[in-house]
Amino acid sequence: MAEQTSPAAGADHGTPPTRQETRKVMLAAGMGHFVEWFEMGIYGTLSTVIALNFFPAGDGASALLSTFAVFAVGFLIRPLGGFFFGPLADRIGRNRVLALIVMLTSGATFAIGVIPTYASIGALATGLLVLARLVQGFAAGGESSSAVTLLFEYAPKNRRGYLTSWVDVFGFAAFVFGSGLVLAMTIALGDTAMQEWAWRVPFLLALPLGLVGLYLRTRLEDSPEFRRMEALGEVTESPVRETFRTGTKAMLVLAGMVVIKAVAHWTLQTYMISYLQDPMGFTTLQSFTAGTICLLVVAVLVPFMGRLSDRVGRKPLLIAGAGGFVLFSYPAFWLMSLHSTVLAIAAMVLLGVLIAAFDGAVSAAMAELFPPRVRSGAIAIPYNISVSLFGGTAPYIATSLVVSTGYDLSPAFYVMGVALISLITVLRIRETAGPRARAGA
Repeated sequence: MAEQTSPAAGADHGTPPTRQETRKVMLAAGMGHFVEWFEMGIYGTLSTVIALNFFPAGDGASALLSTFAVFAVGFLIRPLGGFFFGPLADRIGRNRVLALIVMLTSGATFAIGVIPTYASIGALATGLLVLARLVQGFAAGGESSSAVTLLFEYAPKNRRGYLTSWVDVFGFAAFVFGSGLVLAMTIALGDTAMQEWAWRVPFLLALPLGLVGLYLRTRLEDSPEFRRMEALGEVTESPVRETFRTGTKAMLVLAGMVVIKAVAHWTLQTYMISYLQDPMGFTTLQSFTAGTICLLVVAVLVPFMGRLSDRVGRKPLLIAGAGGFVLFSYPAFWLMSLHSTVLAIAAMVLLGVLIAAFDGAVSAAMAELFPPRVRSGAIAIPYNISVSLFGGTAPYIATSLVVSTGYDLSPAFYVMGVALISLITVLRIRETAGPRARAGA
């Protein structure tokens, strides 16, 4: 089954944006994305601290599972956010939706930083944490699709992989910043202060960061493609209906393609810090160090992979990433079990290189599946369903596998299984960039 790209999907219209305009768009889209994933990163990085502050004292494993369950709650509502914000961006514009999303995200993240602990107000603390995660998850449902669509529609045809890859660069940079901030605070203040009060500081920072993102996004002009559609009266009035009428097959392809992206992201970004501590037995400092180095490597490599996808095509990078997780997930987890900090960092970096290869190509590949009239919604709906089912539950499933089987390496098999789904999907799609695409292959 070779997926055909709509002829409209690759059309260029009007005067191409200047490099200065493109950089401005990249910064505006990226800063809001930074805020979105900064919260996700610090929630995962501080998961053991959140477990202590928002759940009853007692069984540490149960509290950690509860923390990851609350994390998953935000993902369960993401498809609803995708259904709402994705088509809305096709109807009123990408930049307006992105501005609304950054307001919701930063406000909800700030709220987590001021919620009283379980020791102070009991179960109400847990309920307020869940509410904040629901707001974050709903907003996140429109973030990636709208940001990718905006950058894709500003990018020259031969730089779409490179420019859209910056969505993930800013996302991973947010994780690096969040993880590095927690690491620095832990070194400076100690574990006791982090558990008692200092954990709130990263969440409180989301508000000023969000205001910067809002300022940049409200000063941003919408994409040339959307402005052209507005000028010609071609903006769809019923984006959801048109999306399902014209793009169902391509949306199914996208859903299968991004399964490994969802699981790999949230395994590396949220689960591995706690996994290295328990059951692997590394210290908090060692775990934060390994996680920060891994995410930094990913952030640096992704734009190079995006540029490579513009030259050689999307499929080679997607195959390398998904296939690599099938082949190397178990060896990477085994290296972590050897209790060497150097080997644990090497294993994390290996997994990071694989997700960088996949991420460098996948954003442009998603956008190239759909015409501009329904692009944002057609990306948002299947993408968020996959992320909800597989990504948000990944930390909980991985923790449950270790607890239920007693086998510390069992999460590797879950990663390998979902990677196989993506690999099979990628092998069956048509190339949309690079020499083979230009040759009509």
